[in-house]
Amino acid sequence: MKRRPFLKTTLAASALLLSGLFPFSAHAADTIKVGILHSLSGTMAISETSLKDMALMTIDEINAKGGVLGKQLEPVVVDPASNWPLFAEKGRQLLTQDKVAVTFGCWTSVSRKSVLPVYEELNGLLFYPVQYEGEELSPNVFYTGAAPNQQAIPAVEYLMSEDGGSAKRFFLLGTDYVYPRTTNKILRAFLHSKGVADKDIEEVYTPFGHSDYQTIVANIKKFSAGGKTAVISTVNGDSNVPFYKELANQGIEATDVPVIAFSVGEEELRGIDTKPLVGQLAAWNYFESVENPVNEDFVKKWKAYAKAKNLPGADKAVTNDPMEATYVGINMWAQAVEKAGTTDVDKVRDAMAGQTFAAPSGFTLTMDKTNHHLHKPVMIGEIQDNGQFDVVWQTDSPIRAQPWSPYIEGNDKKPDYAVKSE
Repeated sequence: MKRRPFLKTTLAASALLLSGLFPFSAHAADTIKVGILHSLSGTMAISETSLKDMALMTIDEINAKGGVLGKQLEPVVVDPASNWPLFAEKGRQLLTQDKVAVTFGCWTSVSRKSVLPVYEELNGLLFYPVQYEGEELSPNVFYTGAAPNQQAIPAVEYLMSEDGGSAKRFFLLGTDYVYPRTTNKILRAFLHSKGVADKDIEEVYTPFGHSDYQTIVANIKKFSAGGKTAVISTVNGDSNVPFYKELANQGIEATDVPVIAFSVGEEELRGIDTKPLVGQLAAWNYFESVENPVNEDFVKKWKAYAKAKNLPGADKAVTNDPMEATYVGINMWAQAVEKAGTTDVDKVRDAMAGQTFAAPSGFTLTMDKTNHHLHKPVMIGEIQDNGQFDVVWQTDSPIRAQPWSPYIEGNDKKPDYAVKSE
């Protein structure tokens, strides 16, 4: 019996397998790994869990159409648990151990700033889907939420207009971290430019997870006695529930003191009786209630997905702005990979410039050719008793983002293209 040639062939095949040249060893590369980095526990879970689920729905949708570059996308979900240093750790794990081609994630700016040095060091790619304070422009991040000129500034201009109640005094209430503090620094400078004095601006911050708003709401009432007052809320996460409940408890109505929120959408309102809040406002770039065929299809798909996956509260599933931004971001990334013909970060970054997508907002959104931000429409919505928003004001077309606010001194000298943070 001649065993030797068989033995030689087997040894040769083993050597090829170990060297990675044997064709059957390629099965591991048959999928493209995609990181999903969202808090599924802790104070931010109320907002971020739905973004994880939206990412999974979008990935399923892309896979059903044949995937990207003929490969299926494989989601890798991690939970940084509303723990900001853990975001960096989980981000490093996604890039170095899981070898993801891209990451979709973060909500708070402190979580994004935690992962930023990791993604710049390892040349990873992060798509960030939430409105934020600007003052950042990294080559390793694509910002699919709003910059201040696409949300905060137009919102305050609306409050000062006749339609918005002609506010003269402003109570800036936020969670104590970088996004509210920087946004309010920009808004204070903007209000000064409009002739509003410091005595007519009150600024208050509470920690993450804060739940006792009795004294703060009493102070809002007291402050509003000095003239037409509006509250600008940058309160984040589950603290919104007790804040809005306390507004109702103390009988503050939108007709007396309008509250405009930058981090409260349909998802956060699911846990609140919205009847006492009718008329209160939120500024975003998308609402579930906008009427157009793309959104009709988007909402229908999401509700069907929530039901099919038996998600918590699936019978009351809602869409919101950061969910739309997640959906747009993943689809744009997939388009850019197809255009580049590879998942290589540098080539995908180049291919992202100028990408367009017909979004559920009813507008075709464009990724700016230089500044890594989407051109987005601005919308202001009034809370309805069913937890939805009625759009009372919007721009005619998408607005180009200004990551470096002109209201912060020295920003006019900053480059309008992405450079690594120092």
